Amino acid sequence: MWQPIQLHELKALIAQQVVECSPETCALFEANAIAPQKWALSSWGNDGGGFWAIAIIGKTVLWYNDIEEGFNTSSFTHEGTIEQYWCNQDTLHEAMLGLTPNAPKLGAPDAPA
Repeated sequence: MWQPIQLHELKALIAQQVVECSPETCALFEANAIAPQKWALSSWGNDGGGFWAIAIIGKTVLWYNDIEEGFNTSSFTHEGTIEQYWCNQDTLHEAMLGLTPNAPKLGAPDAPA
């Protein structure tokens, strides 16, 4: 049976994946990271008390879908509520690429600094 990821497990996963990010995506993440907090996303997140939000960039939240074991980005209107459910199994770097200006397309190597 599925169990929601615990905060210490999430922090370890983030720490592991931040080092795999390009300098640009790492800097963007670090500049916008928040202390992980549970945000609501009905009905998918109800059983786990919500999903862990880990960064806010404008009106976009970066969150971890512990059901599908991947990072996702979604818009929000009110802090604490994720508007769209995504079941991507993206790494932190892959999710951040969608938020990085002039980011290379997925599957392409990062552009030289």
